Amino acid sequence: MAEKIYSYQHLFNFTNQVFQQIGCPAEQAELAAEVLLSADLRGIDSHGVARLSGYVRLWEAKRVNATPNIRIIHETPSTAVVDGDSGLGLVVAPFAMQVAIEKAKKAGTGWVSVQNSNHFGIAGYHAMMALEYEMIGMAMTNASPLVSPTFSTERLLGTNPICVSIPAGEEPAFVADLATTTAANGKLEILQRKNQEAPLGWIQDKEGNPSTNAHELKTGGALLPLGGDREHGSHKGYALGAVVDIFSAVLSGANYGPWVPPFPAYVPMPTGMPGKGIGHFFGAMRVDAFRPAADFKHHMDNWIRRFRSAKTVAGEEKVLIPGDPEREMEALRMKEGIPLLDAVVTDLSAVGERFGVKL
Repeated sequence: MAEKIYSYQHLFNFTNQVFQQIGCPAEQAELAAEVLLSADLRGIDSHGVARLSGYVRLWEAKRVNATPNIRIIHETPSTAVVDGDSGLGLVVAPFAMQVAIEKAKKAGTGWVSVQNSNHFGIAGYHAMMALEYEMIGMAMTNASPLVSPTFSTERLLGTNPICVSIPAGEEPAFVADLATTTAANGKLEILQRKNQEAPLGWIQDKEGNPSTNAHELKTGGALLPLGGDREHGSHKGYALGAVVDIFSAVLSGANYGPWVPPFPAYVPMPTGMPGKGIGHFFGAMRVDAFRPAADFKHHMDNWIRRFRSAKTVAGEEKVLIPGDPEREMEALRMKEGIPLLDAVVTDLSAVGERFGVKL
């Protein structure tokens, strides 16, 4: 499928202007564009600028508040609950992560659960905010119910990603950013745009049978938890996704399980919703609350180097450290540009035309 290449700065300017056109204050529009584009830079195309029109549609449906009053509604010295006031998750999440960081500065660790938010982009951006403070960062969020628990045909969980970022010394940071499903929904969307089939283990049909049809979700099918089926550990992916849902929403007062608001604005809101908006959860841990930071980073370097030097299986060049592929992709795309599929270019051009912003 044909692609066009755009510089990071070009896409950033375009996205920033669109967010301002829907009413976001300049500072929040800039932050939202930065968070959204961080996905494209890191090679997670499913969560980047391709989703911009989805955020605009949520705003049109009055499900996104462009001028939110984001505030702390409950706190202790090391914990807080943040109400996002239906704001863009791209803005609410960095606010909440900063609260966790500030609490960790004083208490050693900081933990923040969020209610009344929206889709927050990639978890990695938020968790990595902690790195510059010599802290370990954690970020997770619940999401639209597209995932069936092991042995079920009902869609009760989201892809519910988790990211943990850990600083090192001379080596790059360890950044594990993953969905708790075999594949994120965005990867299915990419296959749909390319008219390709999905690998076995990603999805099931509405009867619970394995499927390779990338469009299966449109006819009642579901994504599968990490592992794909019971024999390959899907009960573990189900449990991880459930933990994210509980930390993000049951703890904060957001919606959980099948009541999480869907990302597509055209999908009706669930009935009998028990909470407010989408939920997130963030953590920040000061390394020197456990041991001297220099010692820790020295041993993280040692850990990373030992794993990098591991003997590889036949045909593989090296063992990767979590965060390596994304970091390498970011360096490449900052230099050479970000490729967008023609379908995404068409979609973004239509958004731009509506607001008088040229792609």
